[in-house]
Amino acid sequence: MTNSQQNADNLAEIAREKNIRYFLISFIDLLGSQRAKLVPASAITSTQKNGAGFAGFAASFDMSPADPDLIAMADPSSLIQLPWKPEVAWLASDLMMHGESVIQAPRNTLKRLVARAAKHGIEVKTGVECEFFLITPDGEQVADEHDASNKPCYDASALMRRYDIIAELCDAMQQLGWEPYQNDHEDANGQFEMNWKYADALVTADRHVFFKFMARAIAEKHGLRATFMPKPFMHLTGNGCHAHISLWKDGKNICYDPQDPLEISESGYNFVGGLIHNADALCAILNPVVNSYKRINAPRTVSGSTWSPNTVTYSGDNRTHMIRVPGGGRFEMRLPDGAANPYLLQASLLAAGLDGIENRRDPGKSLDINMYTDGHKVKDAKRLPLNLLDAMRALDKSTALRAMLDDGLVDPYLKLKTAEWNAHCGHLSEWERISTLDC
Repeated sequence: MTNSQQNADNLAEIAREKNIRYFLISFIDLLGSQRAKLVPASAITSTQKNGAGFAGFAASFDMSPADPDLIAMADPSSLIQLPWKPEVAWLASDLMMHGESVIQAPRNTLKRLVARAAKHGIEVKTGVECEFFLITPDGEQVADEHDASNKPCYDASALMRRYDIIAELCDAMQQLGWEPYQNDHEDANGQFEMNWKYADALVTADRHVFFKFMARAIAEKHGLRATFMPKPFMHLTGNGCHAHISLWKDGKNICYDPQDPLEISESGYNFVGGLIHNADALCAILNPVVNSYKRINAPRTVSGSTWSPNTVTYSGDNRTHMIRVPGGGRFEMRLPDGAANPYLLQASLLAAGLDGIENRRDPGKSLDINMYTDGHKVKDAKRLPLNLLDAMRALDKSTALRAMLDDGLVDPYLKLKTAEWNAHCGHLSEWERISTLDC
């Protein structure tokens, strides 16, 4: 390692150069919550060497109070100074226990899948489209009372009424070198989407984690609340988190074939085939909460469309399918929602796609119909799970995803999700009371 490389990894030196007073040593647990410790720069040398200790049981992992500490080892390459508080730097971490990588840790899992792709000579590059609502602090309604159109998508006035927040977020991404390129008001009242340039899957996941953290913080700074909840309002379009995927080798997009009608190569079709084959099991990770299933398989919203899939199909430049292929050697997976764990989102896509490549899975023929109006005519396409329990059962039975993600992650994940489902089932809703009190 050269001196310049050593300096680039030396967090104490970086702190002096950038006037950093504190470091947020951060990780994401199995259920997608961000956890962190705030470490003063004066102690960062020891923390960088020895890690920051956490009790795994206190976060969402399948662990007990008797287990040893989780040791979060900060990744210096992930460092981001908080644009709204530059004296603090955020760091993604890899979790260790007794000197070994923790299988349950989502970032560790993604790194394992990235390494598996590399054995095929493949670098998977992805981008995510983060949709979110700006709502009142109590979470009850859209923050902008004037944003009430039935067709609010791309509404210029509604976008500019939230200019201060959107511009601050976009300026921050530009400052961080993410190359943001478009921001818009989305299809629901109070809903926005911000886009930045694709990168390798791990970088995209780190940025996805930080974007959600940053959006919430800047919204709070302006007296509002940002939510990525899949379906916070039943009559409005939900929050998706569409993922764009391409496959690269030696700097070349090997997903691209200009001779193909959809401009996708054989490897690209196999990757899509893996997503199709594993779609029901993927839902447990890409649509990971009870509320997720109010977004997919949903009735029409006030805008006239849900913009979410209801069937396991793919097409060309057609947004009514689970997978859209707009051309140019990439495809868009429209299944994930805003609740998806950023690391497990990427890891599960790689897992399913690599299963497709390794087993040469055929996605079948693309469909060019409008699935929202004519989907009932397609008799042989798989349907998506109707609820979280069905998705969990599909993941539990999936030999392909278990082999790719590791039983050591899948079993604890399902255990925690089962507890979440049981808690949901133990909740008495107002609808049940209204509809059943006089039965």
